[in-house]
Amino acid sequence: MRTQTMETQECTGRILSSAIFRPGGKKLLAKGHVLREEDIRILRSEGMERIWVAEVEEDEIPEDVAVCGIAGEMACGSYEIQMAPGGRANLVATENCCVLVDDDLLRQVNCTSGLVIATALNFSFAAAGQRIATVKSAPFAVSRSDYEGSLNMLRDRGPIMQARPARNGSVAVLYCDPVNGDRARSLFEPVVRQKLERYGIRAHLSLAVLENDEHVARGVQHLLRSKPSTILIASTTAPAGPGDVVGRAMENIGCQIERFLAPVEPGNLLLMGYKSDIPVVSAPGCFRSLKPNVVDLLLPPLLARYRVSTWEVACLGHGGLLG
Repeated sequence: MRTQTMETQECTGRILSSAIFRPGGKKLLAKGHVLREEDIRILRSEGMERIWVAEVEEDEIPEDVAVCGIAGEMACGSYEIQMAPGGRANLVATENCCVLVDDDLLRQVNCTSGLVIATALNFSFAAAGQRIATVKSAPFAVSRSDYEGSLNMLRDRGPIMQARPARNGSVAVLYCDPVNGDRARSLFEPVVRQKLERYGIRAHLSLAVLENDEHVARGVQHLLRSKPSTILIASTTAPAGPGDVVGRAMENIGCQIERFLAPVEPGNLLLMGYKSDIPVVSAPGCFRSLKPNVVDLLLPPLLARYRVSTWEVACLGHGGLLG
């Protein structure tokens, strides 16, 4: 990028390299503005006969072209690109979705000079209209080699991010207690309802059962028939592991146990399994309070029908201390 002072009348089509202010301090034209004929007339009427301008060289890509190109390759799913001043492109969710991020690829692209990308957190929920990522360039232009290097990396290994839609996300809840299932419902349902409303879910299918092998297994099987995005088991007890009632009931109906224990506090005693492609999640103690816990971390991808693996649960440890 070459900057120089030039006669104002010769600057049509060139890039303003610094902001121009009126004598009173009000901004007249912003840095990076591409000068048009009407801008030239205004500048000359303000008595400015020479100004600083920048010129993109042959081995460079203009900032807006660069960020738009990267934004178009870095993601997939339910999003749109919105250009912003100053060499920036914003990615905005077009419907409720879960944001999935490839952290390693994001770091590698951000190590390249000239362009940087910021995203929402992995597994986070985004409502329609919410900004989920932004791409920013160095002022005015990016070297062609940096731009093409980032672009090729994204095409070979991308996308960095998915905006995975959470269409028709539904949750079924099994409330259970060793003495009276309705006791669990009365204790937990107000919190469950408010948690689900955060994700646009206004109603949920639920059952209340005694906490024993037979009743829990039968209750989960009944809820599976509605094919929800996920089943939550809200128990008044704190199981010691998959060998307790809830875990045995899940295994008895053919659930594949994916993970026991999460590096998340609150929510360490997570037990998660899958019956076919439907996740069944037990999270003792996580339905007593609206404070963030492991359920809040896992619900967005599960509502988007993304299969969360044991490795991905293990990765929640970085930032897993929630309270």
